[in-house]
Parts: sequence; C-alpha cells; structure tokens
Amino acid sequence: MVKIKGFSKDFLWGGALAANQCEGAYNEDGKGLSTADVMVCGSLQERFNIVPELKEGIYYPSHEAIDFYHRYKEDVKLFAEMGFKALRTSIAWSRIFPNGDDEAPNEKGLQFYDDLFDELLRYGIQPVITLSHYEMPLNLLHEYGAWANRKLIGFFERYARVVFERYKDKVKYWMTFNEINVIKMLPYLGAGMLLKRQDPDFLPQMFQAAHHQFVASSLAVKACHEIIPDAQIGMMLGGVPSYHKTCNPQDVWYNIEAERKGIYFFTDVMMRGYYPNYAKRWFKENNINLNMEKDDLEILKKHPADYLALSYYMSLVTTAEIKDDKLRGNLSLGEANPYLESSEWGWQIDPTGLRIHLNNLYDRYQKPLFVVENGLGAEDKVQEDGTINDTYRIEYLRKHIEAMKEAVKDGVELMGYTPWGCIDLVSCSTGEMKKRYGFIYVDKDNQGKGTLDRLKKNSFYWYKKVIQSNGENLE
Repeated sequence: MVKIKGFSKDFLWGGALAANQCEGAYNEDGKGLSTADVMVCGSLQERFNIVPELKEGIYYPSHEAIDFYHRYKEDVKLFAEMGFKALRTSIAWSRIFPNGDDEAPNEKGLQFYDDLFDELLRYGIQPVITLSHYEMPLNLLHEYGAWANRKLIGFFERYARVVFERYKDKVKYWMTFNEINVIKMLPYLGAGMLLKRQDPDFLPQMFQAAHHQFVASSLAVKACHEIIPDAQIGMMLGGVPSYHKTCNPQDVWYNIEAERKGIYFFTDVMMRGYYPNYAKRWFKENNINLNMEKDDLEILKKHPADYLALSYYMSLVTTAEIKDDKLRGNLSLGEANPYLESSEWGWQIDPTGLRIHLNNLYDRYQKPLFVVENGLGAEDKVQEDGTINDTYRIEYLRKHIEAMKEAVKDGVELMGYTPWGCIDLVSCSTGEMKKRYGFIYVDKDNQGKGTLDRLKKNSFYWYKKVIQSNGENLE
C-alpha cells in the first residue's frame, strides 16, 4: 500500500502579524495617520463607533502596539529560533505614502521595511507581505471618502508599484487586501468607509467600493508580474464557512446564498476574473448599478490572483428561520453549533471545518491555497516561575494542522501555514491585549501598561518541534 505523504518539503511554516497591530511608532519617521490609528480599545461596538480623528485623553492601542518597529530584531530572532520559514506581515501604507495621495514616497518608511526584510532573510525567513491589512492613510477618508472613490485605485496602484520596485529582490510572496470580504460586515475595517449596515444605500456603496478594490487588486497583480516575474501574488479571504442547520431544502439554499454573499462572490471575482451570474441577479433585484470604466472587466479577466490565501478560526451554522440568538465570531454572524466547543470569546472550534473548507476552495479554483491566519485567542496566565502553560492553544493548533494534513492528502495544493499573532499583539476586533494568540507573550495590558518584555510560552517549544518535523511530530 502506497503511503500518502503530508506536507511538501518546501512547505512555508511560520507566523502572521499586521503592521497596525504590532508596529506602533504611529507618528515616527514621517508616517501619516492611518484609519487604524483612530480606533479605541473596548467592546466591538465601542471600537467601531469611529470618530476619524485623534482626541486627547483617549487610549489608542495602535500607537505603541507591541513596539515591533523598534524591537523587530529581537522578535525576528525568536521567530528564527522556532524555525520559521516565512513571516506574514504587512506594509503600513501610511508609512510609505503618509497622506495616500503624495507625489513621492517617504524614504524613511521604505528604509524600515528594507531593514526588516533584510533581517528576516538573514535567518532564511521568507517575507510574505500584505499591501493593505485593515489600514489605509486616514487622509484618503477625509479627502476622498475612502474606497467609495475611484481615485483610490490609482493611489493604490502607485503605492504597489513603488514597493514592488523597492523590494523586488527581497519579497517573492505578496497579497493585496487582507480579508477583502470583510467590507460586507465592517466597511470601515475593510475599506475605510464610515458606512453603516443599516444605511439605506449600504449595498450599492459597499459593492461599488468592493469593485474598486477588485480592480486595484488586479492592477497590483499586473504590476507584480511585470516588476517581479518570479514572485507570486494572491488574494486573501476571511474564511468563515457555514453549515445549513437542517436538511430542510430552505435551510440548504439559505446556506448556499450565505456562503456566496460572504465568501464566494469575492473569491469568484478575484480567482476566476469575472462577476458570477448569481451576483448579477443580486444587482438587478437590489437596483445596484456599478459604475465601471470600459477596461475594468478586461483588467479583472486578465489578472486574477495566483493563489488564494485565507484565514480560518471557526465555522457557523445558518438557517432560513432567523433567530435572535446569533453567535458573533470573527466579525461574522450565525448560530452556534451544538456539536462544537467554543473559545473564551465565543468562537467555535472546528478543525474538520478547515479540511472541508480547503477542499471546497481547491475544488472550485484549482489554484494553490495558503492558510495565513489560524489560532486561538485566550487570556494566558504567567506563572510565578515565568512559565505560560498554554496547552489549550497547542491542542487547538494540533487539531487544525492534522486537518490541513488530511486536506493535503485529499489532493489540496497547500503552500504554507502562518498561525495568527505568532507574538501577542493588539486584537483587531476589540483592541485588547488580553486576547492573546502568540507563541510569545508580551507584557502589556488593555490600558497600555507593561514592560513589553517577551516571554516564551509552552507553545513556542511545541511549534518548534512541529516545524522541525515538517508537521509530523504534533505531540
């Protein structure tokens, strides 16, 4: 009997970060304010009740974050100790173009990422870089209305071309927008727009902004292929798949529609290069008329993404019978699954769902997949001897790695795995520090107090063995 192998020998093991959640130095070396820099720490409602300017006496967690900007050498050394093959992070757009519409880039911002990428490569760690990860220059909101305005396509393309030219010899893996589908749930996070879901023109504005991002993403793919022919550039999906609650055909169809609206619409356009027929029906029935220029559809068709990157933390349950007891997880809504356990923050733990999701995506597109976010947020406790026994995180990650291995054996082409928040950082959804994901503990609390000292958790040593064994030793 032939033994089916697991992960390939060049599998990209590593971890994931985002500039606005780790760097800090929000106003140093010419950086402009970003949309993330005006987000407070608090509940989901508090964090997204956006006042798009700085106010005195308010704590903004991104301003210092975990001070990765000044401590990246220390942190990269720890990543190298774990054996990372790749680090997924992002470039802060407002560090390169402080206002977004500047004529020339900020040299000090460009130099920071030169130094960071050099440090990674010194240890044999491949940078995997997202161009826009839940932040953009705040000026583009004030002056242009953010991604509702077509002018942002040109600003984004100029930014992309500048960083491709600068880092063409250092970065071979790129992504355009982080979780591009989040615009549907939180337009400010995904597109910098002060748009509410209850607004009467929510759907037309949301789809128009999404179209602008689709075109900008495809133009970035085009530019990357021209400037760095040996690079790969992908799209990135917020992967929250769902199950239909019953075998009632109404529930089955409701779930098909839910996954189309939340997932497949975005991946169909970015991976296949055209608007699907079901979306055209939505547009017609909701009186949505997208403003397009004559070349837009041709640009989408000619420049689809090379690979599909995705986050995966949890799954949901949907039903045609709307109930009030909705579960909120990873910025998505759905019912709780009685067959699954939940994290401290109510996110349901479903490793098998990852295998299902990877198979479905690969069957649909037949292009490489890359799990660039996955992990367990928990309130870790430091013991008196300095140890942090996060066995719950190890168990979560072990089961998800096992699920990925099964997906690979199923025939899925999987590029790599970069668990989220490989070092503790600011939570995207609440701005908290106590919701920790990392293999490395950072001494900081929700009020911004702490030494910022780094401590290795037990999962640090466990993940090191996982990488050394290419995913074979999960004990």
